[in-house]
Amino acid sequence: MKKRASKLLEEEEETLCCCEYVNRHGERSHVAACCCDCEDLDEACDRWLKREPQKPDSLSHMAAVVTDRIRVPWLWGGARQLDLSMIPPLILLPVLLHLAALHFLLGMVVLTALPVLVLWYYYVTHRKKGRTLFFLSLALFSLAYMYWLFITEVFPRGDVGLAQLGVVTLGLVLTLAALTRTKKEPGVVRPNQADVHSTVTYHGPLVDRDPALSGAGRGVVTTLANRAGSPEQVGVEQKENGRRNWCPVCRVARPPRAGHCRICGVCVLRLDHHCVWINSCVGQANHRSFLLTLLFFLLTSLYGISLVLQSVCPRQNLLTALVYCPGVYNQYSTALCFTCAWYSSIVTGGLLHLLVLQVVNISYNVTEREARVALRDKAARSAYWGLVVDTGVYSRGFRGNWAEFMTMGDNLSTPSSTPTDLV
Repeated sequence: MKKRASKLLEEEEETLCCCEYVNRHGERSHVAACCCDCEDLDEACDRWLKREPQKPDSLSHMAAVVTDRIRVPWLWGGARQLDLSMIPPLILLPVLLHLAALHFLLGMVVLTALPVLVLWYYYVTHRKKGRTLFFLSLALFSLAYMYWLFITEVFPRGDVGLAQLGVVTLGLVLTLAALTRTKKEPGVVRPNQADVHSTVTYHGPLVDRDPALSGAGRGVVTTLANRAGSPEQVGVEQKENGRRNWCPVCRVARPPRAGHCRICGVCVLRLDHHCVWINSCVGQANHRSFLLTLLFFLLTSLYGISLVLQSVCPRQNLLTALVYCPGVYNQYSTALCFTCAWYSSIVTGGLLHLLVLQVVNISYNVTEREARVALRDKAARSAYWGLVVDTGVYSRGFRGNWAEFMTMGDNLSTPSSTPTDLV
């Protein structure tokens, strides 16, 4: 047995070629053998031909086999697994946009159904708390496809100059650069080995709260200086606060404003939210670059939409061209450009709302996660249908909040606090 185990280890340590990989059973396989040894599929087909009921887990086994065997040859480390969720946008987006360009009624149906389908899929994946590359693939492919249509359909018409094309290209490059920076590191809370032992130590200072936020001045101020009670009571409350700051999944002591993301499975410093469009969390380390990504994209998108409308609807005002552009469906090329301008406008409107929400939250020094919790617990002032949420806990004024936001990524060390032994 020892010889066999050592032999298997030696085989695993061997360098895989570009078309080889280690499957879900830990065995070495090849992309050319994707149709071999399909016992699950054979059994399912055999039961279907015999009109016998399928096993409860047969479909899940078949999906796992198919997902594991769809690989792309890679030069380093063997063939890479291809996530199936990134394929539908590559097929559906061009098909739906070309279908919408055939007639304005089809365009209305497609451009209405497409956001509804995306929101429905977001709701489904959000309930399951699972990671998916669908939204990131849709975002990146939309950028690439819109830029390709701009070069092949709009630029040859002669209404857009080289300087304007250069501005659009520069905006696209800056957007992708900011997105790459955002994807690197959200600010994961690293475990401290001194905190993981038989008598676990928890860290976490008590957070000051505004008593007016709890309603009619009956709120409880949680500062130790204003707390009445014996030292034993203070110690018990410190322990309870430490337990709330301890993450049993990551086994780390979370500093104030950090949170655990159930989708990524990590604790993030100053967690704002999990963004499906970048397939990553937005935290202390990448919040600034996330805001910069939104800003670059919106400026580039608005400028590109204006250039497209000036080209396909030269006689109309930019503000009314999206609503009224006579003769735009006389040629398929102009209809396709007009449809893509509408699609880009819908995406731009959604991300503009996200940018406004981010700017408001930063101005009040509130994260999206803190705003949701405060609204749920009715511990915050809200206005404009929940667009403005003020918890009054961390706010330092408009200038102080923005100064903190602009400098918070410079120091990513976990805040130190007085340890409290909970055992």
